[in-house]
Amino acid sequence: MDKVRYIFSLVIIMMGLSACDEHELDKGDQPLATLKQQLAQKIMLDFRYYCHDEIAFDGDKASVCTQPMTELPEEIAQLIAGTDLGGVILFSDNLVSVEQIVTLNHQLAVAGQNAALKLPLFIAVDQEGGRVARLPRNHSTAFTGSMSIAATYAKHGVKYARLSGEIIGQELMATGFNLNFAPTVDVNVNPDNPVINVRSFGEDADQVAELATAQLKAMQSQQVLGTLKHFPGHGDTSVDSHTGLPLVAHNVSKIKQVDLAPFQYAIEQNVAHAIMTAHIQYPALDSSTFVSKDGKTMIKPATMSKAILTDLLREKMNFQGLVITDALDMKGISEFFDETQAVIETFNAGADIALMPIAIRSKGDIVKFEQLLSSLAQAVEQGALNREMVEQSFNRIWHAKQQLPSSTMTLKQKLEQARTVLANDKAKAIEQELSDQAITAIKGTGQLSAEVKHLHILFPDDNKCQALNNEIARYRAEIKITCSNTMTATVAEEIVRVKQADALIVANVTPKQSVVEMGGMADLPRLLEQLKKSKRSKTDQDNFIKELLTFAKQKGKETLFISLRMPYDAIDYRAIADHIIATYSYNQYEDSMGKQTGTVYQSIAKLLTGQIQAQGQLPVTIDTQKLKENATAGH
Repeated sequence: MDKVRYIFSLVIIMMGLSACDEHELDKGDQPLATLKQQLAQKIMLDFRYYCHDEIAFDGDKASVCTQPMTELPEEIAQLIAGTDLGGVILFSDNLVSVEQIVTLNHQLAVAGQNAALKLPLFIAVDQEGGRVARLPRNHSTAFTGSMSIAATYAKHGVKYARLSGEIIGQELMATGFNLNFAPTVDVNVNPDNPVINVRSFGEDADQVAELATAQLKAMQSQQVLGTLKHFPGHGDTSVDSHTGLPLVAHNVSKIKQVDLAPFQYAIEQNVAHAIMTAHIQYPALDSSTFVSKDGKTMIKPATMSKAILTDLLREKMNFQGLVITDALDMKGISEFFDETQAVIETFNAGADIALMPIAIRSKGDIVKFEQLLSSLAQAVEQGALNREMVEQSFNRIWHAKQQLPSSTMTLKQKLEQARTVLANDKAKAIEQELSDQAITAIKGTGQLSAEVKHLHILFPDDNKCQALNNEIARYRAEIKITCSNTMTATVAEEIVRVKQADALIVANVTPKQSVVEMGGMADLPRLLEQLKKSKRSKTDQDNFIKELLTFAKQKGKETLFISLRMPYDAIDYRAIADHIIATYSYNQYEDSMGKQTGTVYQSIAKLLTGQIQAQGQLPVTIDTQKLKENATAGH
């Protein structure tokens, strides 16, 4: 039956091609598709790493392929064209330079057009800005992120949400992306949130809604489809869904007022065309259970919940766009479902696209993908996967792809365009302007006194310290600067350096790094290894910082604490720092001259040397009662 339908669909396609370009169907001419083609359109794969040779086996355990895919192998092009794969997602490892990115995306787009259905391939990326930015920071405009935008809201409204959305959209469009997994509309009401924090526009649901919708609308004005995430909300979790399965215990009223509000607002503004699910349990929305692959009975995560994705999102909230799962290799799913079952469950719940259900790392994995499609088709035939939902989902995907821009530009023309768009002077000026406007003084002004001639800096790593050193030298070259690393410096060494200096600047990054910055689950072993090798625990780092700030204060030195990520930790330093500032960003990179730099370090240097004033306002509440207690206690 599939074969007959496939032949018939080819006939329809060929008839349509007679009236239009040979690489593109007329808008509105929806082709018939086989069941397997429909299912393939509902899957998005990553090709972050790919090894041409079969992965060698060491006993029963396969070695891991860590060769980034920076150009399209023929077998991957054949997989895309031969199965009518719906989409791909790229990571930082895939993206090296402007020319390489444009070329790879061009190759991917051509592979999509070579498929039988001739539908555009979704080429997706996580380009939120700030903490999560996949385009190379030295070749793009990464911005300082959502919470820094929120810090400018009181003075500038949605200005920087709109400008950042436009520029991100322009740069993605110019490099060949047509789908961006941003913005994040999670309302960060949990100070201990390990994975969202500064990726959020703050703790006020209305403000998050307004800023995110403005950014989304601006991004999509550049013909890049945006995605609201993570539905129904990842803002009140203390567990990272990359490494576990969080549970949000809000009642229905709070869920509606806080978690759902930004999604509902964007839907009502008619700008929400794609929404990403969260691997999170919401028992107030769905307390039904499943039996995990190891036999445990558990509450369904939102990604697997028909009550949440269909009954709530589609029917009650009236969302008509695409529902895309968060990566299915995350432990919030993979710990409890095998690969095929995960896809079946999320499709039956109402998701249109399954993101990263299996890893493609070698030719053998291509066979696994074909087997997955066969298993899904068999599930439909046996009634385990709802055929009507599959067809409805395919129709939504087809409709969304009709809205994607078509391009007749040659690769050469695309390269010329990208070179003029990415990180141009106007975009970089706006990036710096946002960072300058966002920087927030929690205590003091953040400006060093003119008497400071010798400055000691204690930062989380050497590159960040060097970046600030380089930027301060632009404005006060006469200042002698020494740098130390929080992870490696000793108390005895630091006491000597503090005694010699006129002022001490200490910076902290809270919470600790998550795999989301690095890319995804493939980075978890590396992250765990880094943490294992760390010479100081987070508690030891905090105590070390407090000890040095206290010592410097006792010696009459000027003291300044910088919160480089979430500002909640500012509470702990209120009584021992003359100045406390929040930047919401911490990223640095190596410029074309080989020097460490970064937008936020330029802003810090400007503030320290009096070039700018801190004008941002905190988008989250810090514990003011604890601030008062610390100040009274004098510690």
